[in-house]
Amino acid sequence: MHYDAILVASFGGPESPAEVMPFLENVLRGKNVPRERMLEVAEHYYHFGGKSPINDQNRQLIAALGAELAAHGPDLPIYWGNRNWNPMFADTLRKMKADGVRRALAFVTSAYSSYSGCRQYREDIARAREAAGEGAPIVDKVRAFHNHPGFVEAFADRVNQSLGRIPEERREAAHLIYTAHSIPAAMARGCDYEKQLRETARLVAEKLGRTAWRLAYQSRSGPASQPWLDPDILDCLREIKALGGSSNVVIAPIGFVSDHMEILFDLDTEAGELCGKLGLRMVRAETVGTHPRFIRMIRELICERIDDNQSRLALGVLGPRPDICPSDCCPMPGRAQAGAA
Repeated sequence: MHYDAILVASFGGPESPAEVMPFLENVLRGKNVPRERMLEVAEHYYHFGGKSPINDQNRQLIAALGAELAAHGPDLPIYWGNRNWNPMFADTLRKMKADGVRRALAFVTSAYSSYSGCRQYREDIARAREAAGEGAPIVDKVRAFHNHPGFVEAFADRVNQSLGRIPEERREAAHLIYTAHSIPAAMARGCDYEKQLRETARLVAEKLGRTAWRLAYQSRSGPASQPWLDPDILDCLREIKALGGSSNVVIAPIGFVSDHMEILFDLDTEAGELCGKLGLRMVRAETVGTHPRFIRMIRELICERIDDNQSRLALGVLGPRPDICPSDCCPMPGRAQAGAA
């Protein structure tokens, strides 16, 4: 397949206090999230000066990917668009249209399959194409990459670096807790999110030579009456304390590709404070960010879409995800599948 450009597609985030509430209103529009919860999350951003780190991290990723493509090909321009804040998808697609881009390949900064992590991006980009009008570029999406060797190897290296911060005599007994963003249980039933998380966690643990690990969730935002995936990371930490044994804990946010607000607040701040109260010594692993193996993985995903003869790399038993998602893949809970994009 021929492509004229790459689109880095991400979540977006505010870059000043004045942008926090409009950003959150975009994020939560049409969702059953109490306003009290929105105001609570807004305080997380204000705690860090009203600026999310995600945009700067995407700028760094784009710079690293640009250097990788310039050095090894394919030499394609990179554009950047967000779902919830500037640069918005529609504005980016208008720019691409004006630049003569006819077909682009989107790399979404989400490794797993779920409505919010995959399908919703495709729907948002489709709406942005309509807003951009006739002649807007066709945009395809690279497959979910949770079990790609590049993601697994890069994250294993990040976790290994964190384990290295624990004294050698206590390292083997340290607790390894993977975390991912919680999603509603109804959404999880319609996708492979949990299955993929556990597979990736196992693959990373194998790289590290570890057999014991836990998977916990963070950052839930729905009403208390709605079941979400658990256990929550804070409950997991309390359980570890109650069981006794090692007081060393490594928290590894395997469900994220960059250290954005939900990492800084939910893990570094909230989980860190709880560990202090419980007497647990916490080390938090970095996300893959601009790890060279992760950046090379993005180029490999691009190359496999351009050249059918390229290997579709994947570890574990789940294999590579298809390039084109089935029509009933990762539906929005409560939406009739016939009406899904």
